[in-house]
This record gives sequence, structure tokens and C-alpha cells, in this order.
Amino acid sequence: MATAIGSHMRPWGADRLAPYPTVTQLPHTSVALDPDTQLGIFTDHSGMVVEMGKHGSAKGTETSTVTNSDSAPDQGHDQDSEQD
Repeated sequence: MATAIGSHMRPWGADRLAPYPTVTQLPHTSVALDPDTQLGIFTDHSGMVVEMGKHGSAKGTETSTVTNSDSAPDQGHDQDSEQD
């Protein structure tokens, strides 16, 4: 719900605002996309490549199950994920 301030309405979320958290300086100044690998290349202020660490990938699978197909079907599903 908005509240009136003069002739303007104040957004309802404005009262929930808080200061930004402490800023963290990152070791890179720019990121470019490698056209062959489609991965980001991080460089520092002098143009040297900065290693940003390893990141894993994840894959999820979902299977649907149906039982009692001759009357009202009972459906369910299973979910699974792998991460490396």
C-alpha cells in the first residue's frame, strides 16, 4: 500500500530499504567472452588474465510416473540432480 507524501505517492517498499552491504573489491576489471569456449575471460587493470576459480556444472532430470491408467490416473514424478 502506498502512502501519500504531498501530492506524490510513496512506494510501499520504500520503508523496507536498507543500506547496501559493504562493497567487496574483485580482482578483475573487465570480463570478455571467449568465442570458442563461450566462457568469461576476466582481466585485471593491466590486461592480464585473472583466474576466477573453478565452477561446477549441474544437470537435473525428472521422470513422470502414471499408475492405474484404466481409471482415474495417479500421477507423480521423481527428481534427481548431479553436480560436478
